[in-house]
Amino acid sequence: MYKAFYGLKENPFSITSDPSFFYSSSCHQEAFSHLAYGIQQRKGILVITGEIGTGKTTLCRALLNTLDNRTKTAFILYPNFSELQLLQLIMKDFGLTPKNKNKAALIEALNEFLLQESSHGNNVVVIIDEAQNLKESQLEQVRLLSNLETEKEKLLQLILVGQPELGDKLKLSSLRQLNQRVAVRYHIRPLAKAELKNYITHRLNVAGASRELTFTPEAVEEIYLYSSGTPRLVNILCDRALLAGFVGETFTIDYHMVKKCIEEVG
Repeated sequence: MYKAFYGLKENPFSITSDPSFFYSSSCHQEAFSHLAYGIQQRKGILVITGEIGTGKTTLCRALLNTLDNRTKTAFILYPNFSELQLLQLIMKDFGLTPKNKNKAALIEALNEFLLQESSHGNNVVVIIDEAQNLKESQLEQVRLLSNLETEKEKLLQLILVGQPELGDKLKLSSLRQLNQRVAVRYHIRPLAKAELKNYITHRLNVAGASRELTFTPEAVEEIYLYSSGTPRLVNILCDRALLAGFVGETFTIDYHMVKKCIEEVG
């Protein structure tokens, strides 16, 4: 509704995981570096955790956009299914269609694919988002997949991405073998207070905003108090604030507008 008024080419504060809006905060850059290192060095199992709305999925999509064509990837969302279905989804993402659909046949076909890719100097990565929802049996399947290796290197890099409950689940006694194999771990924190202004400006710039459209320092301060730096909450509030600015026909988003939006959002 407000895009035409502000001359925006797209919504700057959508809550979808659009990698073109990825903001490289100090914390997100560290997480990105950990993932890139784990993939390049073929570390096997990597775990990224973070609270709801801290940008985990956006980080993963931004990472996928930087990988070259020698890195084959599968991205699994919302893994609410059986171990067999998990294997089937991974195979489907890699474009593999084995005739036999039982678990043993799928693992054998996957291993052949990995060996072939390795022989060509390629790397293979599976990202499982919302991994805190994986059952213990599914996580055990992940551990078994991590066994696919040569004498020199891991054939498959498995990235588990989830809420902090994922870290708690990995500490279960029944999953200690998997937990011991996690080579890279990182916990994403919310944006620091000093980063919030740049985050808002970054998203406005990507969306094509002019310099006229600004959030006052007091407005940014109030947004931080409301959101504690959680990107999704920042986006929700800023989106509502732009709507309020459109209604008030102003390009300056101030404290009073943000305060009123907070009351409306709840």
